[in-house]
Amino acid sequence: MKLIRSFRGIRPVAELAAQVASHPYDVLNREEAYELAKDNPNSFLHINKPEVDMPAELSVYDPSVYAKGRENLDRFIAEGILKQDDSPTLYVYKQVMGEHEQVGLVAAASVEAYDQDLIKKHEFTRPVKEDDRVHHIDALNAQVGPVFLTYRAQSKIDALIGGITDGEPDYDFQADDDTRHVLWVIRDSALVAAIEQEINALDCLYVADGHHRSAAASRVKKMRQDANPQHTGEEAYNYFLTVLFPHDQMQILDYNRLVADLNGSSVNEFLAALAEHFDIELVDGEARPEAPRQFGFYSGGQWYSLTANSDLLDKIDDSDPVASLDVSILQDYIFTPLLNIVDQRTDSRVDFVGGIRGLKELERRSEGGEWQAAFALYPTSIESLMAIADAGEVMPPKSTWFEPKLKSGLVVHSLSEA
Repeated sequence: MKLIRSFRGIRPVAELAAQVASHPYDVLNREEAYELAKDNPNSFLHINKPEVDMPAELSVYDPSVYAKGRENLDRFIAEGILKQDDSPTLYVYKQVMGEHEQVGLVAAASVEAYDQDLIKKHEFTRPVKEDDRVHHIDALNAQVGPVFLTYRAQSKIDALIGGITDGEPDYDFQADDDTRHVLWVIRDSALVAAIEQEINALDCLYVADGHHRSAAASRVKKMRQDANPQHTGEEAYNYFLTVLFPHDQMQILDYNRLVADLNGSSVNEFLAALAEHFDIELVDGEARPEAPRQFGFYSGGQWYSLTANSDLLDKIDDSDPVASLDVSILQDYIFTPLLNIVDQRTDSRVDFVGGIRGLKELERRSEGGEWQAAFALYPTSIESLMAIADAGEVMPPKSTWFEPKLKSGLVVHSLSEA
């Protein structure tokens, strides 16, 4: 079964690529998106967060919001801001963030492969967010937000893609978040075929980020298939927009926690309870974890380093890819027994802060009155993610924060595309 195929992407004309490219829809709230889009009529936020063009009191899930997204996509095409490539192809997408560089392949991935778990998941989805993407894809008749996939690195694939990046790119720009984005259109059909062959020979792919987008693509495919008596399996709705990166280029940052209270305990009482399972050290400055099984704890203007003691290490089952995660250890030995936080996904006493914001953000918010304490974690490894997906298990919520984020708008996958 094919994992991917080439497609006729819809993308910005080169001189407008930097203006068009936007943050993903799910990393900005409505107000942030509005501020970024209001002075830029070419921003892709008008398409992937069309509520920026609608009255503030209107729900983001109102059907007219999705209709506005379709209207804006049609306008971008009509005005020549976006154009569709003449022939099916693949695209190489390089991102540079500080010293980190990763090079991925933009392709259309098979929904059937996803449904048969050859494109493996590691997270549950939330119905409201999944429904939102279904309505968005269906209204636009296009997938505009790529799903972030990874695969076990292969030297032959690296070599094929590396040869492309030696050439002149079609886009090369610095974004407002100081990340650099470079894209090449592959115009050699034999090279496209060779890359497809190598990717399709892989055992599987993994969803790194974009579980709601991929689940929504599956639902839209079923809707379109059920409504099409001439369904062949080759229609564009059988595929979804993705960017694939080799696992050894992935950058995962820490995903940290804020808690509203210490469940009635003082800081000293809480530290005494922690001492059953952790060696505790007062830290001058930030207590950034330097290895797995180590945590930073911040409260009352002070950082503490928490390191799993020998008693706790004996209790952790290293053969269990989920239970041995730091986020699971935090849940099982701190949140549940000491804070009475049983489900981080639904408990309003917990909030999540991506590592891109730094530990200073944990300090700032802990001192603002709403949150009493914070926990800093060591980043989850990509190997752990793949092991959990291979085992058919699910990661705890907010286990991974990938950086840099994929820009939206550089390539669109039309569901009308042949």
